[in-house]
Amino acid sequence: MRSTPITPDLLLGALDTEVTERGLIPHRLPAWTRSRFPDDRIAGAEVQPAGVRLAFRTDATVVELDALPTQQEFVGLPPRPPGMFDVTIDGELVHSVTSAGGNVLSVDMATGSVDRTDGPVVPVRFEMAPGTKNVEIWLPHNQHVELIALRSDSSILPASTSGWPPRPRWVHYGSSISQGSNATSPSTTWVGLSSSAMGFSVTNLGFSGSAMLDPFVARVVRDEPAEVISLEVGINLVNGDVMRTRAFTPAVHGFLDTIRDGHPSTPIVVVSPFYCPIHENTPGPGAFEPQALAEGTVRFVATGDPGPGKLTLTVVRDELRRVCGQREDPNLYLVDGLDLYGPSDFDEFPLPDGLHPDARAHRRIAERFVASVPAVVTKYV
Repeated sequence: MRSTPITPDLLLGALDTEVTERGLIPHRLPAWTRSRFPDDRIAGAEVQPAGVRLAFRTDATVVELDALPTQQEFVGLPPRPPGMFDVTIDGELVHSVTSAGGNVLSVDMATGSVDRTDGPVVPVRFEMAPGTKNVEIWLPHNQHVELIALRSDSSILPASTSGWPPRPRWVHYGSSISQGSNATSPSTTWVGLSSSAMGFSVTNLGFSGSAMLDPFVARVVRDEPAEVISLEVGINLVNGDVMRTRAFTPAVHGFLDTIRDGHPSTPIVVVSPFYCPIHENTPGPGAFEPQALAEGTVRFVATGDPGPGKLTLTVVRDELRRVCGQREDPNLYLVDGLDLYGPSDFDEFPLPDGLHPDARAHRRIAERFVASVPAVVTKYV
């Protein structure tokens, strides 16, 4: 077996890498943003490599990756789904392997304490058919991952230097639904499925609980090369109860203004919130449902009281419609989230925890998104 150093040029979808004693850790936000983080939540989300892939060309029949995942668990709550490594060959999913092992962070939300249990490095082995092929190893979307070693029975050439046909670059911003909560595996999140269907190379800036229209993220999107940009906006602003309509409307304008400074004519697709009954007409903050926790399950509820200026998903959709109409921007497009996952979809595929779509709903959202994006985007397919 040949060893190939894991270097940044092997990675797609990462905007920074942190060198460790054993290997490297991919990050989805540049290092300069870390001084802007308001809390640990976005720090924990951006280091989970949703949409990040090892991408290379090879004629190997065996590829082995040594990685050290770190799983986060919460005291008193059911175990979270395990991380998965997906392998796509020439865009088709051929393997999904569980990342069993690694470290565990046990978080006590009542006290704020975090206990760490160190675990072993996880060897992940993929067998492939003979012949030259374009391979992408999708890293777990819900775990911190340190990449240690890469081996194969033939040479590996990074996608950036191996003559892969260029793919349109898609930068997507959003919530935990965009990061992939409740999806089965990293390439089967709605963003991953959409990128594969459209033949795009995606940079996924979906951050669990943290799509708050932060100005530093707008600057990242502004500075990142892209043929297409999309923004899933709303659910975290509502369930976080972080602003009122008075602040929300100019914040959306400001986010778009910053992106336009670097992308004056790039297509921008704004996706309004998907259907979520608990927050359709009830503001946040969101919280765990006590009865569900007592029964050993996780379910979310909305605890806010309606009032003037308070954000609900209905209010957010109306405001996004108004903002997009006001801007007179020929390359700005609005996709109604209810057209991607609406009440009838909820009847068929209910949100298992009251907030996040399941694997079937992720697939439906992807199919609808690909069908709904405007011709200026699909021209790249």
